[in-house]
Amino acid sequence: MADEPLVLGIETSCDETGVGIVRGTTLLADAIASSVDEHARFGGVVPEVASRAHLEAMVPTIERALKEAGVSARDLDGIAVTAGPGLAGALLVGVSAAKAYAYALGKPLYGVNHLASHICVDQLEHGALPEPTMALLVSGGHSSLLLSTDITSDVRPMGATIDDAAGEAFDKIARVLNLGFPGGPVIDRYAKEGDPKAIAFPRGLTGPRDPAYDFSFSGLKTAVARWIEARRAAGEDVPVRDVAASFQEAVVDVLTRKAVRACKDEGVDHLMIGGGVAANSRLRVLAQERCEAAGIRLRVPRPKLCTDNGAMVAALGAEMVARNRAASDWDLSADSSLPVTDPHVPGHAHTHTHDHVHEVSKENLYS
Repeated sequence: MADEPLVLGIETSCDETGVGIVRGTTLLADAIASSVDEHARFGGVVPEVASRAHLEAMVPTIERALKEAGVSARDLDGIAVTAGPGLAGALLVGVSAAKAYAYALGKPLYGVNHLASHICVDQLEHGALPEPTMALLVSGGHSSLLLSTDITSDVRPMGATIDDAAGEAFDKIARVLNLGFPGGPVIDRYAKEGDPKAIAFPRGLTGPRDPAYDFSFSGLKTAVARWIEARRAAGEDVPVRDVAASFQEAVVDVLTRKAVRACKDEGVDHLMIGGGVAANSRLRVLAQERCEAAGIRLRVPRPKLCTDNGAMVAALGAEMVARNRAASDWDLSADSSLPVTDPHVPGHAHTHTHDHVHEVSKENLYS
């Protein structure tokens, strides 16, 4: 155990300030400070509010994680941070903090990809990821099908949303139904008491000529909103539970159908589902049914690890250390549109600045 890398991960891509500490594939601490309540009155995440909340929460959250893990900052083998994709201002807070800690401690810095981190977090729950692994990532900002043969260096996009992500659609329909924000958990709750077959909402991009692995939820969102508006205009009650159940079924039907198809087409016998929407209870049940029928093993982390968190960043950072991947340079920048094909942002070849700066910095803050 002791020779496994001990890594601290920082996640600030949206409205969660997440700090995780892992040793190898063992989770030691997962501290989160959320600013979701501050965004609720706006019906969505406000970037400036998120950035300021990260700034205020960063140091206390890191200290809480170190205390929870029972380790000293000096013991760390590396600092990992989400470099992208995400909200530019929010990412900058995390990257700046990670640089400061890495510099002060004389530790290597690893800028990692948010989406690859969502895949890697499953190692904390179910052990080492099989290679290759098919991953379905569904959240407020992303709906992606990814094929990973090496989580630190080779993640290939199979399909993605061409408009709204699944999580965005949940938020928008919850708003139309006056259920509040965020929409995912509340729609899941109402859907449990509704009939998923009550209303036949459309399944986007499922025609024979449509892209096999891409997603579209904009048309579904519009169809549901119009159905609700028509009922209200006619002076009729809106069956909220049935609408929630039917809408949710339309989303998870498409997600699971395309994910299983991708596994079959690529000859991959493992499917991992991650991202905030992976906490949806109906998605988990339907994915399990369809994977069992197709002879595919399903891996879904527990709900707390599906939403944005620092543990997932630490998990990918630990994998970078374990596989001797190059650390990031000090000019590491936040990249709001960092492609998933870049699981991490390495340093430039033949650069010796990193070692030199660390030698200088060892007498700094934590000496």
